[in-house]
Amino acid sequence: MLGFGAALLWQRESPALPVLTGGQFVTPRTPLPDFDLIDDHGRPFTRSNLSGHWTMLYFGYTNCPDQCPATLTNLAAMEKLLPAKAASAPEVVFVSVDALRDTPAQLAAYVPYFDPGFVGVTAADQTRIAAFAAKVGIAVAINHESDGTYTVDHSSAILVVDPQGRLAAVLTGPFTADALCTDFLRIFRAVT
Repeated sequence: MLGFGAALLWQRESPALPVLTGGQFVTPRTPLPDFDLIDDHGRPFTRSNLSGHWTMLYFGYTNCPDQCPATLTNLAAMEKLLPAKAASAPEVVFVSVDALRDTPAQLAAYVPYFDPGFVGVTAADQTRIAAFAAKVGIAVAINHESDGTYTVDHSSAILVVDPQGRLAAVLTGPFTADALCTDFLRIFRAVT
């Protein structure tokens, strides 16, 4: 009898994760790799900064003409939609993929425009940013022009990191405040 009961428990499937409107869960949740970045106040920003709270990492750059400001605007609006008791609001971290132009001072002027609680991070050089982005699946390409200028292309995903610093979901859009709020609440409720 005990063997039969154990067999039934063994074969029982784990509950299905809810469907996200614009992304997918990461199962099993994966710890983020170590990284060494700089926040918008010039302080070190490492994996330990992601512990103890939910985080949404968005990769972009301050000279982005449309996609980055629109996504940051939607993330700010999402935070206002989250019910106070339903979830711990995530910390939004804007990771610059343009280390040359996006200094801590540049980020300190740019990121709070969207929300004073947002954190901007960059690196001492482009190689560090590119390495971190590649490790977490974000594509970044610097395209040099003949006149000495350059443009930046990057993936537009938002990485949702749980309070233990593990990647819980990847959101791919479309990004509206309502969709981001719905997806974050589904992620929060499914993994807590």
